[in-house]
Amino acid sequence: MRGSSSSSAAGTSGSTPNTGGQPSAGAANLPSPGTQVLIVERSKLGWVLAEASGFVVYTYGGDAKGGSPNCTGSCAALWPAVTGLPQAGPADTLPGTLGTVTMTNGAKQITYNGYPLYTLKGAGALSTKGNGMEGKWHVIKLSAKDVTASF
Repeated sequence: MRGSSSSSAAGTSGSTPNTGGQPSAGAANLPSPGTQVLIVERSKLGWVLAEASGFVVYTYGGDAKGGSPNCTGSCAALWPAVTGLPQAGPADTLPGTLGTVTMTNGAKQITYNGYPLYTLKGAGALSTKGNGMEGKWHVIKLSAKDVTASF
């Protein structure tokens, strides 16, 4: 993995650091509680969108752009939703837009270009084994140019 990330993404709200009114060294670089940092990582399939922890994120072919997530119940047990406030890593320039959609339980599921994001339960970091499953699960392919700095 390239490293962890913690900078704001354009177009997201509520992602300013919460320092509790107390200044501290490096506090300006910390994401707010509940923030999910997404980064560009190199996998066996090439550059893909992943959580800062390295877990690759997927879109589901049963979801409509801008619509509610359709992977619920037993589907969500295998494909957990990526939740929180989205934020792109400081070394990444995402060509698409991060956002959120409200799930039936009131939680905020992160979206990329309007499509809800999921991870594959039990997959290891940088694993893309869910890509193409049932013909409905897809990684978000990016390119090396979406990484603007190296670690």
